Amino acid sequence: MSNSETVQKALSPALVAFVEQVKADTQKVSRILWESRTLSASQTFQIYQRVPGEDIYVSAAYPSAWDDGVLKVAVAGFDGSAYLGKPQGGPGRYTKIFQKHPRVTTVIHAHTPSLGAFASAHKPLTIRYVPVTRETVAKELPVYIDRRQPEQDFIVERIDENPHLEAVVEANGGSTFWGDGILKVSRRIQLIEEGAHFQLLAQALGGSQAYGPGVLEQQWKMGLVPKDVAEAALAAARAQLS
Repeated sequence: MSNSETVQKALSPALVAFVEQVKADTQKVSRILWESRTLSASQTFQIYQRVPGEDIYVSAAYPSAWDDGVLKVAVAGFDGSAYLGKPQGGPGRYTKIFQKHPRVTTVIHAHTPSLGAFASAHKPLTIRYVPVTRETVAKELPVYIDRRQPEQDFIVERIDENPHLEAVVEANGGSTFWGDGILKVSRRIQLIEEGAHFQLLAQALGGSQAYGPGVLEQQWKMGLVPKDVAEAALAAARAQLS
């Protein structure tokens, strides 16, 4: 821990080690996403990582040039109690997602250029990029528009409707992504942003098109989507076409 970090509650050695791993992962993925031009110029990139087996999360914010490259890290309980740094007061920004859907261990909020365009237009992102489809059966990223409803409540409702969903577009802002692990979710951010970018470029050629015959069968049989999930999704897709 650096001298600039304030500890409010004693951290166990295991928690200290976990925080250090979150720091290392955040440094790695923020560098990759910035160098690949996945992040927008504002460098908005915030990670919320649940501590395994605990009602505690670690938050880490992009070490931007405006902050002299200093990574901002905090540790807090789901009830808002502070362990390290300056977490948000009261329950955290995404703690309901962790509580309602325990399989979610990582939530990341990021601003990316092409998804930002969809956000500004209040348009959902229909997934028409094979590298994304290869790993999910979700077909569209919905848009969070009405901010009178907390974003985490909106996300919990969308996951309840579709447990395979892993991101939403935040109207007039960025996007929020979730899953299991900082590296995995960050890689997904890169792929989704890349797909959104290609779809925007396609507008000059008449717009991106729906997948041709056999694409879903081909991609979902590659083993990246669980077999039972892929088979159920294929059956539903065939039923829609019949």
